[in-house]
Amino acid sequence: MTRPENEVILVLDFGGQYNQLIARRVRENHVYCEVRPHTFSLDRIREMQPKGIILTGGPNSVYTDDAVLAPKEIFSLGIPVLGICYGSQLMAHQLGGRVERADTSEYGKTDVTLTAEGKKSELFTEVQEESICWMSHTDLIAETPAGFRITATTPVCPVAAMEDVSRNLYATQFHPEVMHTKYGRQMLKNFIYNVCKCSGDWQMDSFVEKSIRELRAKIGDGKVLCALSGGVDSAVAAVLLSKAVGRQLTCVFVDHGLLRRHEGDEVEAVFGSKSKYELNFIRVNAKQRFYERLAGITDPEQKRKIIGEEFIRVFEEESKKIGKVDFLVQGTIYPDVIESGLGNSAVIKSHHNVGGLPDYVDFKEIIEPLRLLFKDEVRSAGRELGLPENIVNRQPFPGPGLGIRIIGEVTEEKVQILKEADFIYRDELKKAGLAKDLGQYFAALTNMRSVGVMGDGRTYDYAIALRAVKTNDFMTAESAQLPWEILQKVTSRIVNEVKGVNRVLYDCTGKPPATIEFE
Repeated sequence: MTRPENEVILVLDFGGQYNQLIARRVRENHVYCEVRPHTFSLDRIREMQPKGIILTGGPNSVYTDDAVLAPKEIFSLGIPVLGICYGSQLMAHQLGGRVERADTSEYGKTDVTLTAEGKKSELFTEVQEESICWMSHTDLIAETPAGFRITATTPVCPVAAMEDVSRNLYATQFHPEVMHTKYGRQMLKNFIYNVCKCSGDWQMDSFVEKSIRELRAKIGDGKVLCALSGGVDSAVAAVLLSKAVGRQLTCVFVDHGLLRRHEGDEVEAVFGSKSKYELNFIRVNAKQRFYERLAGITDPEQKRKIIGEEFIRVFEEESKKIGKVDFLVQGTIYPDVIESGLGNSAVIKSHHNVGGLPDYVDFKEIIEPLRLLFKDEVRSAGRELGLPENIVNRQPFPGPGLGIRIIGEVTEEKVQILKEADFIYRDELKKAGLAKDLGQYFAALTNMRSVGVMGDGRTYDYAIALRAVKTNDFMTAESAQLPWEILQKVTSRIVNEVKGVNRVLYDCTGKPPATIEFE
Protein backbone atom coordinates (compact mmCIF):
# COMPACT_ATOMS: atom_id res chain seq x y z
CA MET A 1 0.00 0.00 0.00
CA THR A 2 1.24 3.47 -0.89
CA ARG A 3 0.15 6.80 0.50
CA PRO A 4 -2.61 8.45 -1.62
CA GLU A 5 -1.47 11.46 -3.66
CA ASN A 6 -4.34 13.54 -2.28
CA GLU A 7 -5.18 14.44 1.28
CA VAL A 8 -7.26 11.64 2.71
CA ILE A 9 -9.78 11.18 5.50
CA LEU A 10 -9.94 7.55 6.64
CA VAL A 11 -13.34 6.10 7.64
CA LEU A 12 -13.10 2.97 9.80
CA ASP A 13 -16.20 0.83 9.40
CA PHE A 14 -17.80 -0.85 12.42
CA GLY A 15 -20.80 -2.15 10.50
CA GLY A 16 -22.86 1.03 10.41
CA GLN A 17 -25.59 1.45 7.82
CA TYR A 18 -24.45 5.00 7.00
CA ASN A 19 -20.71 4.38 6.54
CA GLN A 20 -20.78 5.09 2.80
CA LEU A 21 -22.72 8.27 3.44
CA ILE A 22 -19.96 9.55 5.72
CA ALA A 23 -17.46 9.08 2.90
CA ARG A 24 -19.79 10.86 0.49
CA ARG A 25 -20.12 13.85 2.79
CA VAL A 26 -16.34 14.12 3.06
CA ARG A 27 -15.94 13.98 -0.72
CA GLU A 28 -18.50 16.80 -1.07
CA ASN A 29 -15.90 18.96 0.65
CA HIS A 30 -13.29 18.15 -2.01
CA VAL A 31 -11.32 15.87 0.27
CA TYR A 32 -10.60 12.29 -0.76
CA CYS A 33 -11.98 9.64 1.59
CA GLU A 34 -11.75 5.86 1.86
CA VAL A 35 -13.83 3.41 3.89
CA ARG A 36 -11.80 0.60 5.45
CA PRO A 37 -12.80 -2.19 7.87
CA HIS A 38 -12.22 -1.64 11.59
CA THR A 39 -9.46 -4.29 11.36
CA PHE A 40 -7.33 -1.91 9.28
CA SER A 41 -3.94 -2.10 11.00
CA LEU A 42 -2.05 0.70 12.72
CA ASP A 43 0.87 0.21 10.32
CA ARG A 44 -1.41 0.72 7.32
CA ILE A 45 -2.99 3.76 8.94
CA ARG A 46 0.44 5.28 9.52
CA GLU A 47 1.42 4.49 5.94
CA MET A 48 -1.72 6.17 4.60
CA GLN A 49 -1.00 9.31 6.69
CA PRO A 50 -4.64 10.43 6.86
CA LYS A 51 -5.47 13.99 7.80
CA GLY A 52 -8.26 12.66 9.99
CA ILE A 53 -10.04 9.46 11.03
CA ILE A 54 -13.80 8.94 11.37
CA LEU A 55 -15.20 5.97 13.31
CA THR A 56 -18.63 4.87 12.06
CA GLY A 57 -21.72 3.63 13.81
CA GLY A 58 -22.42 -0.06 14.24
CA PRO A 59 -24.91 -2.59 15.65
CA ASN A 60 -22.84 -3.85 18.61
CA SER A 61 -22.45 -2.72 22.22
CA VAL A 62 -18.87 -1.76 23.13
CA TYR A 63 -19.03 -3.47 26.54
CA THR A 64 -20.04 -6.97 25.33
CA ASP A 65 -17.77 -9.93 24.59
CA ASP A 66 -18.56 -9.76 20.85
CA ALA A 67 -17.84 -6.02 20.55
CA VAL A 68 -15.83 -4.96 17.51
CA LEU A 69 -12.93 -2.78 18.55
CA ALA A 70 -10.11 -0.71 17.11
CA PRO A 71 -6.59 -0.53 18.54
CA LYS A 72 -6.59 1.90 21.48
CA GLU A 73 -3.41 3.43 20.03
CA ILE A 74 -5.51 5.02 17.28
CA PHE A 75 -6.37 7.78 19.75
CA SER A 76 -2.73 8.63 20.40
CA LEU A 77 -1.40 8.82 16.83
CA GLY A 78 -1.72 12.60 16.80
CA ILE A 79 -4.34 12.32 14.04
CA PRO A 80 -7.74 14.00 14.66
CA VAL A 81 -10.48 11.44 15.31
CA LEU A 82 -14.27 11.87 15.06
CA GLY A 83 -16.39 9.08 16.56
CA ILE A 84 -19.98 8.81 15.37
CA CYS A 85 -22.64 6.83 17.29
CA TYR A 86 -20.92 3.48 18.03
CA GLY A 87 -17.64 5.24 17.22
CA SER A 88 -18.32 7.78 19.99
CA GLN A 89 -19.09 5.02 22.49
CA LEU A 90 -15.96 3.14 21.44
CA MET A 91 -13.88 6.25 22.08
CA ALA A 92 -15.41 6.69 25.52
CA HIS A 93 -15.07 2.99 26.43
CA GLN A 94 -11.46 2.60 25.34
CA LEU A 95 -10.31 5.82 26.99
CA GLY A 96 -11.74 5.10 30.43
CA GLY A 97 -15.30 6.40 30.24
CA ARG A 98 -18.45 4.38 30.86
CA VAL A 99 -21.01 3.20 28.29
CA GLU A 100 -24.24 1.53 29.39
CA ARG A 101 -27.70 0.61 28.21
CA ALA A 102 -29.94 3.64 27.87
CA ASP A 103 -33.18 3.80 29.85
CA THR A 104 -34.81 5.28 26.75
CA SER A 105 -33.60 4.51 23.23
CA GLU A 106 -33.49 7.31 20.68
CA TYR A 107 -34.45 6.74 17.05
CA GLY A 108 -35.13 9.35 14.42
CA LYS A 109 -35.26 13.14 14.63
CA THR A 110 -34.27 14.46 18.05
CA ASP A 111 -33.86 17.92 19.59
CA VAL A 112 -30.20 18.61 20.41
CA THR A 113 -28.76 21.51 22.41
CA LEU A 114 -25.19 22.75 22.52
CA THR A 115 -23.67 23.26 25.96
CA ALA A 116 -21.67 26.34 26.88
CA GLU A 117 -18.54 24.40 25.89
CA GLY A 118 -20.18 23.27 22.68
CA LYS A 119 -20.87 26.84 21.60
CA LYS A 120 -17.09 27.40 21.66
CA SER A 121 -16.24 24.15 19.87
CA GLU A 122 -14.58 24.20 16.45
CA LEU A 123 -16.80 21.25 15.53
CA PHE A 124 -19.92 23.38 15.98
CA THR A 125 -18.84 26.61 14.30
CA GLU A 126 -21.89 28.19 12.58
CA VAL A 127 -24.21 25.64 14.22
CA GLN A 128 -27.23 26.97 16.13
CA GLU A 129 -27.48 26.32 19.85
CA GLU A 130 -30.72 24.38 19.40
CA SER A 131 -31.41 22.25 16.35
CA ILE A 132 -32.47 18.80 15.12
CA CYS A 133 -30.24 15.74 14.88
CA TRP A 134 -30.74 12.11 13.80
CA MET A 135 -30.33 9.50 16.53
CA SER A 136 -30.22 5.70 16.28
CA HIS A 137 -28.96 4.12 19.51
CA THR A 138 -29.86 1.98 22.52
CA ASP A 139 -26.62 2.58 24.48
CA LEU A 140 -25.25 5.89 25.73
CA ILE A 141 -22.13 7.42 27.24
CA ALA A 142 -22.89 7.61 30.95
CA GLU A 143 -19.49 8.99 31.96
CA THR A 144 -16.96 10.75 29.75
CA PRO A 145 -13.25 9.83 29.86
CA ALA A 146 -10.86 12.11 31.73
CA GLY A 147 -10.03 15.26 29.76
CA PHE A 148 -13.30 15.31 27.77
CA ARG A 149 -15.95 17.99 28.01
CA ILE A 150 -19.61 17.55 27.03
CA THR A 151 -20.52 19.74 24.05
CA ALA A 152 -24.14 18.74 23.30
CA THR A 153 -27.08 17.04 25.00
CA THR A 154 -30.59 15.81 24.18
CA PRO A 155 -33.53 15.43 26.60
CA VAL A 156 -32.60 11.77 27.29
CA CYS A 157 -28.93 11.61 26.27
CA PRO A 158 -26.54 13.42 28.62
CA VAL A 159 -23.59 13.10 26.22
CA ALA A 160 -24.88 13.78 22.69
CA ALA A 161 -21.38 15.11 21.84
CA MET A 162 -18.04 15.40 23.61
CA GLU A 163 -14.47 16.43 22.82
CA ASP A 164 -10.91 16.54 24.09
CA VAL A 165 -9.37 19.41 22.14
CA SER A 166 -5.87 18.78 23.51
CA ARG A 167 -5.83 15.36 21.81
CA ASN A 168 -7.97 16.34 18.79
CA LEU A 169 -10.65 13.79 19.75
CA TYR A 170 -14.30 14.53 18.95
CA ALA A 171 -17.47 12.46 19.19
CA THR A 172 -21.18 12.74 18.41
CA GLN A 173 -23.80 10.24 19.52
CA PHE A 174 -25.99 11.43 16.64
CA HIS A 175 -25.35 11.05 12.91
CA PRO A 176 -24.12 14.28 11.26
CA GLU A 177 -23.83 12.49 7.89
CA VAL A 178 -27.60 11.99 7.60
CA MET A 179 -29.53 14.82 5.98
CA HIS A 180 -32.06 14.86 8.86
CA THR A 181 -29.35 16.32 11.12
CA LYS A 182 -29.95 19.96 10.23
CA TYR A 183 -26.36 21.19 10.60
CA GLY A 184 -24.69 17.84 9.98
CA ARG A 185 -22.92 18.87 6.80
CA GLN A 186 -21.59 21.97 8.52
CA MET A 187 -20.28 19.84 11.40
CA LEU A 188 -18.42 17.51 9.04
CA LYS A 189 -17.07 20.49 7.12
CA ASN A 190 -15.84 21.93 10.41
CA PHE A 191 -14.11 18.68 11.29
CA ILE A 192 -12.47 18.46 7.86
CA TYR A 193 -11.26 22.07 7.66
CA ASN A 194 -11.17 23.45 11.22
CA VAL A 195 -9.89 20.36 13.00
CA CYS A 196 -8.05 18.32 10.32
CA LYS A 197 -6.79 21.45 8.51
CA CYS A 198 -7.49 20.02 5.04
CA SER A 199 -7.05 22.22 1.97
CA GLY A 200 -9.54 20.42 -0.31
CA ASP A 201 -7.38 19.04 -3.15
CA TRP A 202 -9.77 16.33 -4.42
CA GLN A 203 -10.95 17.55 -7.85
CA MET A 204 -12.49 15.53 -10.67
CA ASP A 205 -10.20 16.89 -13.38
CA SER A 206 -7.18 15.61 -11.48
CA PHE A 207 -8.91 12.23 -11.01
CA VAL A 208 -9.52 11.88 -14.76
CA GLU A 209 -5.97 12.86 -15.73
CA LYS A 210 -4.43 10.61 -13.07
CA SER A 211 -6.66 7.65 -14.02
CA ILE A 212 -5.84 7.89 -17.72
CA ARG A 213 -2.13 8.03 -16.90
CA GLU A 214 -2.32 5.06 -14.53
CA LEU A 215 -4.46 2.96 -16.89
CA ARG A 216 -2.06 3.56 -19.76
CA ALA A 217 0.88 2.47 -17.59
CA LYS A 218 -0.91 -0.61 -16.22
CA ILE A 219 -2.26 -1.90 -19.55
CA GLY A 220 0.72 -1.17 -21.74
CA ASP A 221 0.08 -2.87 -25.09
CA GLY A 222 -2.44 -5.35 -23.64
CA LYS A 223 -5.93 -5.90 -24.98
CA VAL A 224 -8.89 -4.72 -22.95
CA LEU A 225 -12.51 -5.88 -22.92
CA CYS A 226 -15.09 -3.54 -21.39
CA ALA A 227 -18.48 -4.61 -20.12
CA LEU A 228 -20.65 -1.86 -21.63
CA SER A 229 -24.26 -1.64 -20.47
CA GLY A 230 -24.87 1.86 -21.82
CA GLY A 231 -25.52 3.27 -18.36
CA VAL A 232 -23.49 6.20 -17.08
CA ASP A 233 -21.08 4.06 -15.03
CA SER A 234 -19.99 1.71 -17.81
CA ALA A 235 -20.08 4.55 -20.37
CA VAL A 236 -17.67 6.67 -18.32
CA ALA A 237 -15.44 3.64 -17.73
CA ALA A 238 -15.40 2.91 -21.48
CA VAL A 239 -14.51 6.46 -22.51
CA LEU A 240 -11.84 6.64 -19.79
CA LEU A 241 -10.26 3.48 -21.23
CA SER A 242 -10.68 4.79 -24.77
CA LYS A 243 -8.72 7.91 -23.83
CA ALA A 244 -6.04 5.72 -22.26
CA VAL A 245 -5.54 2.93 -24.81
CA GLY A 246 -7.72 3.68 -27.86
CA ARG A 247 -8.29 0.73 -30.20
CA GLN A 248 -6.78 -1.71 -27.74
CA LEU A 249 -10.22 -1.49 -26.16
CA THR A 250 -13.16 -3.60 -27.29
CA CYS A 251 -16.54 -2.82 -25.73
CA VAL A 252 -18.97 -5.72 -25.57
CA PHE A 253 -22.60 -4.80 -25.11
CA VAL A 254 -24.65 -7.80 -24.00
CA ASP A 255 -28.32 -7.49 -24.83
CA HIS A 256 -29.60 -9.95 -22.25
CA GLY A 257 -33.26 -9.32 -23.01
CA LEU A 258 -33.68 -7.51 -19.69
CA LEU A 259 -33.21 -3.97 -20.99
CA ARG A 260 -35.74 -1.18 -21.18
CA ARG A 261 -37.73 -0.63 -24.37
CA HIS A 262 -35.51 0.26 -27.38
CA GLU A 263 -32.48 0.50 -25.10
CA GLY A 264 -30.27 -1.88 -27.06
CA ASP A 265 -30.64 0.18 -30.24
CA GLU A 266 -29.98 3.41 -28.34
CA VAL A 267 -26.73 2.06 -26.91
CA GLU A 268 -25.55 0.91 -30.31
CA ALA A 269 -26.37 4.30 -31.81
CA VAL A 270 -24.01 5.99 -29.30
CA PHE A 271 -21.11 3.51 -29.21
CA GLY A 272 -21.46 1.57 -32.46
CA SER A 273 -19.82 1.94 -35.87
CA LYS A 274 -20.67 5.65 -36.17
CA SER A 275 -19.37 6.48 -32.69
CA LYS A 276 -17.03 9.44 -32.17
CA TYR A 277 -15.12 7.42 -29.57
CA GLU A 278 -11.97 5.47 -30.41
CA LEU A 279 -12.98 1.94 -29.51
CA ASN A 280 -14.25 -1.33 -30.97
CA PHE A 281 -17.91 -2.21 -30.35
CA ILE A 282 -19.60 -5.63 -30.35
CA ARG A 283 -23.28 -6.22 -29.65
CA VAL A 284 -24.23 -9.71 -28.47
CA ASN A 285 -27.89 -10.71 -28.56
CA ALA A 286 -28.15 -13.28 -25.78
CA LYS A 287 -31.65 -12.95 -24.36
CA GLN A 288 -32.70 -16.59 -24.79
CA ARG A 289 -29.55 -17.73 -23.02
CA PHE A 290 -30.35 -15.57 -20.00
CA TYR A 291 -34.04 -16.54 -19.93
CA GLU A 292 -33.06 -20.22 -19.87
CA ARG A 293 -30.62 -19.71 -16.97
CA LEU A 294 -33.23 -17.77 -14.99
CA ALA A 295 -36.08 -20.22 -15.54
CA GLY A 296 -37.64 -21.22 -12.23
CA ILE A 297 -35.40 -18.91 -10.16
CA THR A 298 -37.20 -16.67 -7.66
CA ASP A 299 -34.57 -15.74 -5.07
CA PRO A 300 -33.22 -12.23 -5.85
CA GLU A 301 -29.65 -12.96 -4.72
CA GLN A 302 -29.57 -16.07 -6.89
CA LYS A 303 -30.89 -14.10 -9.86
CA ARG A 304 -28.18 -11.46 -9.43
CA LYS A 305 -25.43 -14.08 -9.23
CA ILE A 306 -26.74 -16.00 -12.26
CA ILE A 307 -26.88 -12.82 -14.34
CA GLY A 308 -23.41 -11.78 -13.16
CA GLU A 309 -21.89 -15.16 -14.00
CA GLU A 310 -23.58 -15.34 -17.40
CA PHE A 311 -22.26 -11.87 -18.22
CA ILE A 312 -18.73 -13.06 -17.53
CA ARG A 313 -19.17 -16.20 -19.60
CA VAL A 314 -20.40 -14.18 -22.58
CA PHE A 315 -17.43 -11.81 -22.22
CA GLU A 316 -15.03 -14.75 -22.08
CA GLU A 317 -16.51 -16.24 -25.24
CA GLU A 318 -16.34 -12.93 -27.10
CA SER A 319 -12.77 -12.33 -25.97
CA LYS A 320 -11.70 -15.65 -27.48
CA LYS A 321 -13.14 -14.57 -30.81
CA ILE A 322 -10.97 -11.42 -30.89
CA GLY A 323 -7.81 -13.06 -29.59
CA LYS A 324 -6.16 -13.06 -26.20
CA VAL A 325 -7.56 -10.41 -23.88
CA ASP A 326 -5.64 -9.39 -20.79
CA PHE A 327 -8.03 -7.13 -18.91
CA LEU A 328 -11.75 -6.94 -18.20
CA VAL A 329 -13.12 -3.47 -17.38
CA GLN A 330 -16.29 -2.95 -15.34
CA GLY A 331 -18.19 0.16 -14.27
CA THR A 332 -18.30 -0.77 -10.59
CA ILE A 333 -18.78 2.26 -8.31
CA TYR A 334 -18.29 2.73 -4.56
CA PRO A 335 -21.92 2.14 -3.45
CA ASP A 336 -21.79 -1.23 -5.29
CA VAL A 337 -18.69 -2.20 -3.33
CA ILE A 338 -20.04 -1.13 0.04
CA GLU A 339 -23.54 -2.60 -0.38
CA SER A 340 -21.96 -5.91 -1.44
CA GLY A 341 -20.28 -6.10 1.97
CA LEU A 342 -17.22 -4.30 3.35
CA GLY A 343 -15.41 -5.39 6.46
CA ASN A 344 -17.99 -5.93 9.19
CA SER A 345 -20.88 -4.39 7.25
CA ALA A 346 -23.93 -6.38 6.29
CA VAL A 347 -24.39 -7.44 2.68
CA ILE A 348 -27.39 -5.39 1.52
CA LYS A 349 -27.40 -7.00 -1.92
CA SER A 350 -24.77 -8.51 -4.17
CA HIS A 351 -24.14 -6.33 -7.20
CA HIS A 352 -23.68 -8.31 -10.39
CA ASN A 353 -20.24 -6.79 -10.98
CA VAL A 354 -18.99 -7.15 -7.38
CA GLY A 355 -20.46 -9.78 -5.08
CA GLY A 356 -22.04 -11.51 -8.06
CA LEU A 357 -18.80 -12.41 -9.81
CA PRO A 358 -18.18 -16.15 -10.24
CA ASP A 359 -15.19 -17.80 -8.51
CA TYR A 360 -13.34 -18.30 -11.79
CA VAL A 361 -12.86 -15.47 -14.28
CA ASP A 362 -10.72 -16.11 -17.37
CA PHE A 363 -8.90 -12.79 -17.51
CA LYS A 364 -5.50 -11.68 -16.28
CA GLU A 365 -7.05 -8.92 -14.22
CA ILE A 366 -10.31 -7.04 -13.68
CA ILE A 367 -10.01 -3.25 -13.86
CA GLU A 368 -12.60 -1.08 -12.11
CA PRO A 369 -11.50 2.54 -12.67
CA LEU A 370 -14.59 4.03 -10.96
CA ARG A 371 -14.54 1.72 -7.95
CA LEU A 372 -13.94 4.54 -5.48
CA LEU A 373 -16.43 7.06 -6.94
CA PHE A 374 -19.99 7.86 -5.97
CA LYS A 375 -22.66 8.32 -8.65
CA ASP A 376 -22.49 12.12 -8.80
CA GLU A 377 -18.68 11.92 -8.99
CA VAL A 378 -19.03 9.53 -11.93
CA ARG A 379 -21.25 12.10 -13.67
CA SER A 380 -18.66 14.80 -13.01
CA ALA A 381 -15.97 12.56 -14.49
CA GLY A 382 -18.20 12.02 -17.54
CA ARG A 383 -18.45 15.76 -18.10
CA GLU A 384 -14.67 16.08 -17.76
CA LEU A 385 -14.35 13.42 -20.46
CA GLY A 386 -16.72 15.28 -22.77
CA LEU A 387 -19.64 12.84 -22.71
CA PRO A 388 -22.95 14.37 -23.82
CA GLU A 389 -25.46 15.27 -21.12
CA ASN A 390 -28.00 12.69 -22.29
CA ILE A 391 -25.48 9.99 -21.32
CA VAL A 392 -24.12 11.70 -18.20
CA ASN A 393 -27.62 12.26 -16.81
CA ARG A 394 -29.08 8.98 -17.96
CA GLN A 395 -31.44 7.31 -15.50
CA PRO A 396 -29.60 4.76 -13.34
CA PHE A 397 -30.24 1.21 -14.48
CA PRO A 398 -28.93 -1.87 -12.66
CA GLY A 399 -26.68 -4.35 -14.45
CA PRO A 400 -29.14 -7.22 -13.88
CA GLY A 401 -31.70 -5.00 -15.61
CA LEU A 402 -35.39 -5.79 -15.45
CA GLY A 403 -34.49 -9.14 -13.90
CA ILE A 404 -34.49 -7.50 -10.45
CA ARG A 405 -37.56 -5.39 -11.21
CA ILE A 406 -39.59 -8.54 -11.77
CA ILE A 407 -40.48 -10.09 -8.43
CA GLY A 408 -40.28 -13.86 -8.63
CA GLU A 409 -39.47 -15.88 -11.73
CA VAL A 410 -38.31 -14.04 -14.86
CA THR A 411 -40.04 -15.03 -18.11
CA GLU A 412 -40.07 -13.46 -21.55
CA GLU A 413 -43.78 -12.69 -21.15
CA LYS A 414 -43.18 -10.84 -17.87
CA VAL A 415 -40.28 -8.91 -19.37
CA GLN A 416 -42.48 -7.70 -22.22
CA ILE A 417 -45.22 -6.61 -19.80
CA LEU A 418 -42.73 -4.65 -17.71
CA LYS A 419 -41.01 -3.04 -20.71
CA GLU A 420 -44.29 -1.57 -21.91
CA ALA A 421 -45.47 -0.42 -18.47
CA ASP A 422 -42.08 1.13 -17.65
CA PHE A 423 -41.98 2.97 -20.97
CA ILE A 424 -45.43 4.49 -20.36
CA TYR A 425 -44.45 5.63 -16.85
CA ARG A 426 -41.17 7.22 -17.94
CA ASP A 427 -42.84 8.78 -20.97
CA GLU A 428 -45.54 10.50 -18.90
CA LEU A 429 -43.06 11.79 -16.31
CA LYS A 430 -40.93 13.33 -19.05
CA LYS A 431 -43.95 14.91 -20.75
CA ALA A 432 -44.99 16.43 -17.42
CA GLY A 433 -41.51 17.88 -16.87
CA LEU A 434 -41.06 15.91 -13.63
CA ALA A 435 -38.24 13.58 -14.64
CA LYS A 436 -35.43 16.12 -14.21
CA ASP A 437 -36.16 16.52 -10.49
CA LEU A 438 -36.15 12.80 -9.70
CA GLY A 439 -33.12 10.75 -8.71
CA GLN A 440 -34.59 7.54 -10.09
CA TYR A 441 -37.96 6.35 -11.34
CA PHE A 442 -39.16 3.08 -12.82
CA ALA A 443 -41.92 0.47 -12.90
CA ALA A 444 -41.61 -3.00 -11.37
CA LEU A 445 -43.71 -6.10 -11.93
CA THR A 446 -44.93 -7.66 -8.70
CA ASN A 447 -45.68 -11.37 -8.37
CA MET A 448 -49.14 -10.51 -7.08
CA ARG A 449 -52.14 -11.31 -9.24
CA SER A 450 -55.57 -10.08 -8.30
CA VAL A 451 -59.14 -10.01 -9.52
CA GLY A 452 -60.21 -7.10 -11.66
CA VAL A 453 -62.96 -6.17 -14.07
CA MET A 454 -62.49 -4.81 -17.58
CA GLY A 455 -65.56 -4.19 -19.69
CA ASP A 456 -68.04 -6.82 -18.56
CA GLY A 457 -65.42 -9.47 -17.91
CA ARG A 458 -63.44 -10.72 -14.94
CA THR A 459 -59.65 -10.49 -15.07
CA TYR A 460 -56.97 -12.09 -12.94
CA ASP A 461 -53.79 -10.22 -13.83
CA TYR A 462 -50.57 -8.74 -12.47
CA ALA A 463 -50.06 -5.56 -10.44
CA ILE A 464 -47.44 -3.02 -11.52
CA ALA A 465 -45.63 -1.04 -8.82
CA LEU A 466 -44.37 2.45 -9.67
CA ARG A 467 -41.38 3.95 -7.87
CA ALA A 468 -39.88 7.45 -7.90
CA VAL A 469 -37.34 8.77 -5.41
CA LYS A 470 -35.46 11.95 -4.69
CA THR A 471 -31.83 11.53 -3.68
CA ASN A 472 -28.47 13.27 -3.90
CA ASP A 473 -26.21 10.29 -3.34
CA PHE A 474 -28.31 7.11 -3.79
CA MET A 475 -27.29 6.08 -0.28
CA THR A 476 -30.47 7.50 1.20
CA ALA A 477 -33.64 8.45 -0.67
CA GLU A 478 -37.14 9.78 -0.09
CA SER A 479 -40.19 8.72 -2.04
CA ALA A 480 -41.26 11.48 -4.43
CA GLN A 481 -44.71 12.97 -4.00
CA LEU A 482 -45.89 12.85 -7.61
CA PRO A 483 -49.02 14.79 -8.63
CA TRP A 484 -52.09 12.61 -8.32
CA GLU A 485 -53.32 13.52 -11.80
CA ILE A 486 -50.05 12.19 -13.29
CA LEU A 487 -50.35 8.91 -11.40
CA GLN A 488 -53.95 8.60 -12.58
CA LYS A 489 -52.91 9.16 -16.19
CA VAL A 490 -50.09 6.63 -15.96
CA THR A 491 -52.43 4.10 -14.34
CA SER A 492 -55.08 4.56 -17.02
CA ARG A 493 -52.56 4.08 -19.82
CA ILE A 494 -50.94 1.01 -18.29
CA VAL A 495 -54.15 -0.92 -17.57
CA ASN A 496 -55.54 -0.03 -21.00
CA GLU A 497 -52.42 -0.49 -23.13
CA VAL A 498 -50.49 -3.29 -21.41
CA LYS A 499 -52.01 -6.74 -21.67
CA GLY A 500 -51.75 -8.73 -18.44
CA VAL A 501 -52.01 -5.82 -15.96
CA ASN A 502 -55.17 -4.80 -14.09
CA ARG A 503 -53.78 -2.93 -11.07
CA VAL A 504 -51.16 -0.18 -10.49
CA LEU A 505 -49.59 0.61 -7.10
CA TYR A 506 -47.27 3.43 -5.97
CA ASP A 507 -44.33 2.72 -3.62
CA CYS A 508 -44.10 5.33 -0.85
CA THR A 509 -41.11 3.78 0.98
CA GLY A 510 -37.81 5.62 1.48
CA LYS A 511 -34.25 4.28 1.72
CA PRO A 512 -33.83 3.13 4.43
CA PRO A 513 -35.73 0.96 5.23
CA ALA A 514 -36.12 -0.11 1.60
CA THR A 515 -33.48 -0.13 -1.11
CA ILE A 516 -34.16 1.89 -4.25
CA GLU A 517 -34.46 -1.24 -6.38
CA PHE A 518 -36.98 -3.94 -5.51
CA GLU A 519 -34.51 -6.84 -5.48
